[in-house]
Amino acid sequence: MLTQNLTLSQWLVLLGCALLIGLAKAGLKGLGMVTVILMAQSFPARASTGLVVPMLLMADLLAVHYYRQSADWSYVWRLLPAAAAGVLLGVWIGEGLDDAAFARILAWIVIMGLGLLVWQERRPPTATFMRHPVVSSLAGLLGGFTTMVGNAAGPVMAVYLLATRLPKLEFIGTAAWFFLLINAFKIPFHIWVWHTVSWPSFQLNLVAVPVIVLGFLLGIRIVRWIPEKAFRYFVMIVTALAALRLLLG
Repeated sequence: MLTQNLTLSQWLVLLGCALLIGLAKAGLKGLGMVTVILMAQSFPARASTGLVVPMLLMADLLAVHYYRQSADWSYVWRLLPAAAAGVLLGVWIGEGLDDAAFARILAWIVIMGLGLLVWQERRPPTATFMRHPVVSSLAGLLGGFTTMVGNAAGPVMAVYLLATRLPKLEFIGTAAWFFLLINAFKIPFHIWVWHTVSWPSFQLNLVAVPVIVLGFLLGIRIVRWIPEKAFRYFVMIVTALAALRLLLG
């Protein structure tokens, strides 16, 4: 399997993405999509999702611990049932795809997510609109599907939660708990259905733990002074170019 005899470039991508995951979970939005693309370009696309999801779960635990007092559980419970259905849909669709088709779908998910983020920046939806049960269900379903297929539900959840006008800390805490629960829900499917998480792959994830922690601690400090909007647009542009490269092969 891919976990045997990694090249130097694969090790660098794996550890670099571990750092980015830590930074992203500390609040630097957009970096999660960079991770998705870098991993899919360095490993087989479907297998890359199995390498990423345990690292996300480890970073989720850090985020939940740090922001444990800040979460609005009404939004978590509103999203979770539809998100679980979206995960199951992603398992079913992803199971029948070859690696090239999987990579193309992953690239389109990232591009769609970038479009959602731009839309949210330019024309943010109202909180009343986003609280509607149909909208919440659609957001949850889309979030669950995109997180299962590409670990790329960040833009969907960012658009939804930002529109609710939650205070900053509650926004981060609510997102942290949502992703912790949904990423934990995904693990059994990666192990027993897609076979993308195994003991050898998990050993690589354990090697990455110190780098994830370092990224999270750095992110907590960076997020206080970085010009967030300019940084977010920079990440979006870089990610869009990388997604197009993945899409065009």
